Amino acid sequence: MTAGSVRAHDASSYGGVFHSRNLGGTWLRADVGLFLNAALVVAVDPQNGSHVLAGTDLGLLGSRNGGLTWTHQAPDLIFGAVFAVTFLGDGERAICAAQSGIFRFEASQWKPVLAPEAAIPAKTLAPGTSADRIYLLGRDRLFTSGDGGRSFVEVGRRWETSAITALAIVRSKPEIIVAVVGGQIATSEDSGQHWQPGEPGKDGPPVDNVAADVHVPKRVWVARAGRIYVSDELGSPWRAVGRALPESATTIRGIAANAEATTLVVTTNRGLYRSENGGESWMLKEDNLPIHLEAGALAQDPSDAGALYAVYSLTPYSEVWRTAIDARNLLRRSDPISLAGRIGFSVLVILLGALFARFLVRSRFAGSSGS
Repeated sequence: MTAGSVRAHDASSYGGVFHSRNLGGTWLRADVGLFLNAALVVAVDPQNGSHVLAGTDLGLLGSRNGGLTWTHQAPDLIFGAVFAVTFLGDGERAICAAQSGIFRFEASQWKPVLAPEAAIPAKTLAPGTSADRIYLLGRDRLFTSGDGGRSFVEVGRRWETSAITALAIVRSKPEIIVAVVGGQIATSEDSGQHWQPGEPGKDGPPVDNVAADVHVPKRVWVARAGRIYVSDELGSPWRAVGRALPESATTIRGIAANAEATTLVVTTNRGLYRSENGGESWMLKEDNLPIHLEAGALAQDPSDAGALYAVYSLTPYSEVWRTAIDARNLLRRSDPISLAGRIGFSVLVILLGALFARFLVRSRFAGSSGS
């Protein structure tokens, strides 16, 4: 898929990738000509803000000019929904989690990596402090790689009654994992082997999301019930920021801010909001954005705090996720014999259809010759 022919189109008719250079003040399409149904996630090269990877419901796209043109990444390997992608270290390496598996990019080539079935599809991929440490949040479990993403194993204890739904890595020493477990915040300082409960989340509405600040060390953001909270000390203590978003039942999916936390941008199931007064008031951004669609992940350029990428989906994200899980379950239940049987039956149907078509053509030809 490439943006060879550039055509203008109504932003409200499609999902897609959008780019801002002034911390969400104004937005432009970063996928002109692609006509995407569901853009799911975006990652920015830490060394080159023009190098971007975007996960969609149909695979992975890459751009090296800030979204002016895109190319499909290894479509023979990476297909189906891509919910998680991240660059590693120098930006010449990357890793993504697709419906078809986990894949690593190095030396200009994508290759599959070893990962347990429960790791696919994955919600989050996050590099650790070590160059070889990578964390992967699967359907509801945490996995880690100690070899630069070439293989993954499950981490620590398995939560028997509560699922891990969101994950952020605070790149400090020691490295801190901040996760949402059963709607509450939990932190780990030993790569997920042991966890400590934290605020907010013990009482009241469940926590929706957690995000490590890209530019301010030790700062962590949390979203709960349409309101954001921040900690400048590795997840403790927390303080509420401004007021809740104006619409009730709003789920926050991405958070970005300036260093002073006066300009805030959040992506939600109701669109993208921005505040210029520390969250005291919020404005739903409409310029060039599909305001009636769900906004998904929000990515801030590690080399430029004002550069943001946001994604939108025409299909609800929950439906895309459910479809991906159903597809994986169907594939897992298909043993080699039954799968071969299905393939054989499909081939037989195709052959019979071709023979029947030839019969019709010959009959028609014979009829026209005899008249």
